[in-house]
Amino acid sequence: MIRIELSDWAQAGADATRIREIVFVAEQGVPAEIELDEHDPRCLHALARDESGAAVATGRLLPSERRDGRSTARIGRMAVLKAWRGQGIGSAILLRLLEAARDRGDTDAVLASQLHARDFYLAHGFLEEGEDFLDAGIPHRAMRRALA
Repeated sequence: MIRIELSDWAQAGADATRIREIVFVAEQGVPAEIELDEHDPRCLHALARDESGAAVATGRLLPSERRDGRSTARIGRMAVLKAWRGQGIGSAILLRLLEAARDRGDTDAVLASQLHARDFYLAHGFLEEGEDFLDAGIPHRAMRRALA
């Protein structure tokens, strides 16, 4: 049984860093020096833990962005260890982050999806916005969904 924990960087940082280094740096070739950033200490982090307590997936919710009377959540750094993919863990992390965003009063959520993950986010109610762009040398597309 997988459980999802929400915590700050002080509590989640070591496990989130390990997962992100495996998925983004080792598997996808993201430069290590840009994977961790100045936003991490300000984010709410989600960790999925297996029955033994080992962290197997992560994601983060950045502080709300307020514009035109609206409050927008930004989700990022979604990563699931290879052995755990295809089991609904990414969905569980995403849904928990969306719930946290709704609970704090955000009205919509945005993210930058790697192109290969677009269908995952489309299945969770996100819609594509704009053109493809490169982030860390990887093609992405901006996506948004309402938090009703």
